Amino acid sequence: MSPEELQTIQEAIRTEGLEGWIFSNFHHRDRISDAILHIMPETTNSRLWVYAVPAQGKPVKLVHAIEAGLLEELPGSTQIYLNRDDFITALYPLGHKCWGAHFSETLPAISYLDAGTAGLFEKAGMKLVSAAGLIQRFKGVLDTQGIQAHEQVARALYDIVVMAWEEVQDAYTHHRTITEGELRSIMLEVFHRQKLITDHPPLVATGVHSGNPHYDFSGSGAPLQVGDVVQFDLWAKEGPKGIYADISWVGIFGIFAREAVKRAFTDLVEVRETVYRFIVAELAAGRPVSGAMVDTKARDLLTGLGYQGAIKHRTGHGIDTECHGSGVNMDSVEFPDSRLILEGSCFSLEPGIYFSDFGLRTEINVYIMQGKPRISGRDRQFTLLTC
Repeated sequence: MSPEELQTIQEAIRTEGLEGWIFSNFHHRDRISDAILHIMPETTNSRLWVYAVPAQGKPVKLVHAIEAGLLEELPGSTQIYLNRDDFITALYPLGHKCWGAHFSETLPAISYLDAGTAGLFEKAGMKLVSAAGLIQRFKGVLDTQGIQAHEQVARALYDIVVMAWEEVQDAYTHHRTITEGELRSIMLEVFHRQKLITDHPPLVATGVHSGNPHYDFSGSGAPLQVGDVVQFDLWAKEGPKGIYADISWVGIFGIFAREAVKRAFTDLVEVRETVYRFIVAELAAGRPVSGAMVDTKARDLLTGLGYQGAIKHRTGHGIDTECHGSGVNMDSVEFPDSRLILEGSCFSLEPGIYFSDFGLRTEINVYIMQGKPRISGRDRQFTLLTC
């Protein structure tokens, strides 16, 4: 960890009004601790370790004697323990302070601290609160370089959608069978050629399959049928330390869409745009906006249009080095996120509605730069793709 990173961590601690940030791990169970502290997964971690970063001053490292060098690359003083009593005794100097820890009642994505270890911390007099805000400020917001990396990938994904849809149009024009699997393979080939990394292949769903937000298949998948909805959802980044982009587009395998599909798509786009304008207006007025507020706005709009029973997921998620990142999620129901949209926040807006015979999702990415929301990539989708 560089001095600059330590300074950023301590600034985040002070901004959140805490006295410290407590990291710990055992068998690499806490992915966030490893990621923030740059601990490689191949490092032996057979004993519990603790890294305590105070708001001011030097951090404290607590490691077992047989893995004494595990945190040697990190700044701070080192204390060695041999047994449980040693471990608890070493914790006492950290007592009577308020520490951010990796747990949350509403955000399971950051809840890595087990109850047993938390009990030991509390036994030593440490007051524990959720580190959700700390994690967002350190890992879940982008700097200028990160935004540029995100923008570059977003533009590439938009180009891939155009290319994939040209294949769909060609198949329709020449009465050629084309399957979900073929389209996914075409996208993955471009990913490989452009050296884009993804944690899962793109989603390609046609017909009734589009009604499943996390549809997947093996083999060739289903063939596209004339008149069916075709849903694309693709996400990628450049290199292990790159920043993801994540977009969804939807079209019809044919020239015309059914009235129910056209109406649903038009309504979804209006909800997406209204929610985006809501964020723009609130931030321009200097009013704080939480992820839960954005999701509530979207749900109220969809419910008002008669789609209450068709909503299956939150309005969006944080984006950083992971597609579903550590920053604020647009969520008021599944895992309510009261964290605020901050400078450097990057997230998706992807309202979706799903029925028994089809589903639709339109997804854009938004980031905050100089206090203003900006949509990444090229022109977002306003009309259904057709052949």
